[in-house]
Amino acid sequence: MTNPTDSIEFASLLCSRLCHDLLSPVGALNNGLELMADETDPDMRQRCLDLLGDSARTSANKLKFFRLAFGSAGGFGEGVPPHEARVAIEGMYAATGRVKIGWLVEEQMLGKLAVKVLLNLALIAGDALVRGGQLDIGAEDRGEMTEIVVRAEGVKLVLDPDLRAALAGTLPIEGLGSRTAAAWMVRQLVNSVGGDIALSPPGEPVLLFGAVIPSRGQA
Repeated sequence: MTNPTDSIEFASLLCSRLCHDLLSPVGALNNGLELMADETDPDMRQRCLDLLGDSARTSANKLKFFRLAFGSAGGFGEGVPPHEARVAIEGMYAATGRVKIGWLVEEQMLGKLAVKVLLNLALIAGDALVRGGQLDIGAEDRGEMTEIVVRAEGVKLVLDPDLRAALAGTLPIEGLGSRTAAAWMVRQLVNSVGGDIALSPPGEPVLLFGAVIPSRGQA
């Protein structure tokens, strides 16, 4: 990518990530429909229906998450209820049973930027839990700023070096792609309002992300 600030090029990277994540559940829906068309055994048809139901729920959960994480959060006005972010994260991870969610977020409206940062940090940390584990999310409005903390701990914790570099703001332009676009976006958004992102050092048994977002830039 020659110009990462080009809005069309960058949007295409986020769309590629979205399509990648939706390919599996949508493909399962297609497979289930094909099986249903030829299957006459009642038990097998019920299994097909179960497959279709699971795939439909997974697709809906991913779309709900990415709508808030990548989109403009239309329909929520200037703030987003924390409950919406929690439901989105639990739909992405807790529903599978592999990742347990710890939620330490005040029940007051969060700015759209704060929600976007929270969700994307949770996405990166959750994906780093290769074999599942614990994903804890905390956020607190301190008046002049919102502080966000995301913590991941599991048997196998893997954060791609390019993702780490994107969050740290050190990723070369040639390293920007669909896999690193969300992390790069978070860093740019936080920088644009005078905030900051902190990461735990590589090789630690626990992965920690922290973000500080000034209140003036949260809308």
